[in-house]
Amino acid sequence: MNIKPLADRVLVEPKEAETKTASGLFIPDTAKEKPQAGKVVAVGTGKKDEPMEVKIGDNVLYGKYAGTEINVEGKDYLMMRQSDILAIV
Repeated sequence: MNIKPLADRVLVEPKEAETKTASGLFIPDTAKEKPQAGKVVAVGTGKKDEPMEVKIGDNVLYGKYAGTEINVEGKDYLMMRQSDILAIV
C-alpha cells in the first residue's frame, strides 16, 4: 500500500465486527456494531507543536464516529486525526 498520511493524520485498519455474542448467539449483519478499535497502518509526520504519539502497529481505540472511511485495494480503512484516537491498547 502506498498511502502516506499528512501532518497529524493516521490510517487505521478497523477490527472485524463481532459475529457471535458471549453466550453463543450469532449476530445478523444488520445488527452488528461498528468496531471502535483497530490497528495503525500508517502515520503522518505530525505537527511542529504536536508530535505523533502513535506508531505503525499500535492497537488503538477511537470514537464511534471518528475518521473518514476509505477503501484501498478492496480493504476498508479509516483516516483520522491523532486527536480522534482515545487510547493505545
